[in-house]
Amino acid sequence: MAEAYSPVEAGLGPEESFLSLADILMSQERLPCRAEAALPRLAAVLGKASVAAAAAAQDALPEGTKLELPLWLAKGLYDNKQRILSVELPTVYKESWRTVFSADANVVDLHKLGPYYYGFGSQMLHFDSPENPEIAQTILQTFIGRFRRIMDSSQNAFNEDTSALVARLDELERGLFQAGQKGLNDFQGWEMGHASQITASSLVQNYRKRKFSDLDS
Repeated sequence: MAEAYSPVEAGLGPEESFLSLADILMSQERLPCRAEAALPRLAAVLGKASVAAAAAAQDALPEGTKLELPLWLAKGLYDNKQRILSVELPTVYKESWRTVFSADANVVDLHKLGPYYYGFGSQMLHFDSPENPEIAQTILQTFIGRFRRIMDSSQNAFNEDTSALVARLDELERGLFQAGQKGLNDFQGWEMGHASQITASSLVQNYRKRKFSDLDS
């Protein structure tokens, strides 16, 4: 019998997990960039085949061309030593928006600004920028500031339509909200006697299996 599919969690940090569907979708998000050197044979590939006459001979992408590249491609071309590509911060991570987040992060519609605010912001730390410490601090403080309200909302919405509650959340926050809802529903089911027995968690079961196999060997 085939085993049930278990979703792979997104990997927060400079490196994404390509076993995670959420990370694959996040890596498709576009990033404003600038070519710091001529890029041979890439004009047609990047949709810039009509850029002046510089692309005529070898279909080269001229130095200084502004681009919007998916995150995975920008990371592949970026090299802070050879300066092939420079990356501009998306608006939501710039100082003006960092000020808004520091004032009151709860009023911000994160899903409208970018459905992968935390994951995409963590990826920005891959690029060499003097603003990286401020970006990292803002992402952390935004998460801390919004976490309690998200969990409080998830614990006070039993058998209700939660679409309005999650509409302003980014994908990571939606996962937290769903986890809180599941915990609430499980607890309510246990209180009403719907849970017939308490079972060991998968972590405990796997540990026992490993222990028994060690004894057999």
